[in-house]
Amino acid sequence: MKPPTFSSIHVEGINLWAHVGVLEKERLLGQLFLLDFTLWLDLETACKSDDLSLSADYSLAIKSLQQLSFQIRCKTIEYFSEQILDRLEMLYGTVPIRISLEKCYPPIDGFTGSVSIQRNRNNPPFK
Repeated sequence: MKPPTFSSIHVEGINLWAHVGVLEKERLLGQLFLLDFTLWLDLETACKSDDLSLSADYSLAIKSLQQLSFQIRCKTIEYFSEQILDRLEMLYGTVPIRISLEKCYPPIDGFTGSVSIQRNRNNPPFK
């Protein structure tokens, strides 16, 4: 039997409005986050057959993560990122996953940048 060949699906630039932050105002009003994620899958059969059921329907993830962002109320992007990983794993199983979650405008006096966290689950095979 031939070993699986891993390909990756990258989804970039998902805008999420979420109620995440240490300040009560952040959890009350919400703020913008940007999410990228990568799934590593054996897509060889899907590539040859043009059958979506043999791949990962990423539209399901986008819709589910948008729903999650409306529901969540928490203090840290670390916790938010864990919920995102859990949701992706619920949808696609224990495939290798990488996410990058960016808090676009953290309310820190004199700071105009962003803060992000990158997380991996199930040992992604590549950078």
